[in-house]
Amino acid sequence: MKKLTFSIAIHAPKEKVWYSLWDEENYQDWTSAFCEGSFVISDWNEGSKIYFLSSSGDGMNSKIVLKRPFESMVFQHIGDIANYEEQPITIETQSWSGSEERYDLSENNGLTTVNVSVDVVEKYIDYFNEAFPKALERVKNIAESDTKSITVKITLKTSLEEAWEKFTQPQHIVHWNFASPDWHCPKAENHLETGKDFLYTMAAKDGSVRFDFTGTYREVIPHKKVVYTIADGRKVTVKFDRMDHNVIVTENFEPEHQNPVDLQRGGWQAILDNFKKYVEQ
Repeated sequence: MKKLTFSIAIHAPKEKVWYSLWDEENYQDWTSAFCEGSFVISDWNEGSKIYFLSSSGDGMNSKIVLKRPFESMVFQHIGDIANYEEQPITIETQSWSGSEERYDLSENNGLTTVNVSVDVVEKYIDYFNEAFPKALERVKNIAESDTKSITVKITLKTSLEEAWEKFTQPQHIVHWNFASPDWHCPKAENHLETGKDFLYTMAAKDGSVRFDFTGTYREVIPHKKVVYTIADGRKVTVKFDRMDHNVIVTENFEPEHQNPVDLQRGGWQAILDNFKKYVEQ
C-alpha cells in the first residue's frame, strides 16, 4: 500500500469548492474521470456508510470517518459491493480494507487549495496518478463556473413504501410542503405519471403572499426516482435509496438566478427537513 497525494488551487471560496466536490451531479461529473456513470449512496453524515458505485451497482463499501464541513472529509474503505450488495471480505479485499481517502480544503484570499491523500495498492498507482489530476481539474472547472445544480437530502427511519407515499400523495403533501411555520400548503394536486403535471399552492398564513408551484413529470420510477421540470424550465431529480433500515431522500435541483444559492439551498433543505418531521412524528 502506498499513500499518494494530489493538490489543486481553485479560484473560489471553500464553501463552493466543498459543494463542487460533494453535491450529487457535481460528484458524478468529476468522478467520471475514474469511472463514467459513478455515483454514491449515503446520507453524508460522519460515521455513516457510503457506497461508491459504478452504473452497474458494483463498487466499494466505505465509511465516513471524518466530516468537517468546508474543511475536511475522510473515507475509510472497507470492502467490495456487487449488484448493490456488500460482499464478504476476501484475501484480495484484505490487501486494501481499512485504506483511507482524505480531502482537506484551505482558503486564502478567495483561493482554495484542495489537498488529497489516498492509500493505493501497487497495481493501481499508475492509474490513480493519471486519473486524479484529471478529476481535480474537473472539480476546479465546476467550482469556478456558475452553480448548475444544488443537492439537499435527509435520512428517514421508515420504509421505502411509506416515504414514497407521503412524498407523493396530496393528502400528505399539504402537511409538510413549506419551509417555516408561518407558511402552509393549503392545496396539492399531483398526477404522478410521466408527462402529467402537479400543482402545490404555497401561502403565508397571514395571507400576504400566495403562489402556485407547478411542474411536469419527465420520469417516474415508483419507490425509486422522480424527475420533473418546474414551470420555468428548471430540472429537479428526487431519489429514494434504501440503506440498512433507513431511507435516504436526495433532491437535486437547478437554481434560479434571483436569489443567492445559499438561500435556495437552505429553503429546499428546510422543506425536506419538514418532510422528515412529518414522516417520523
